[in-house]
Amino acid sequence: MTTKQEIIQKMIQMQKQFIARERKSGVAQEDYFVPQSGDILDGYRETFDELATQLVDLAHEEKGSHR
Repeated sequence: MTTKQEIIQKMIQMQKQFIARERKSGVAQEDYFVPQSGDILDGYRETFDELATQLVDLAHEEKGSHR
């Protein structure tokens, strides 16, 4: 599996976990933006953003374009 595919799979896994959490108990704004330490949402936004940025960078690299 390529790095790009690994990143996509990780992002999909994260989205599935988020959706499962939302369906089970809902997600309050406070939980999303200021999660409790150790919660599944702790670091979620930062990690997802980091992965998305890596994916965009890889796509630009593939096409030889720049951001």
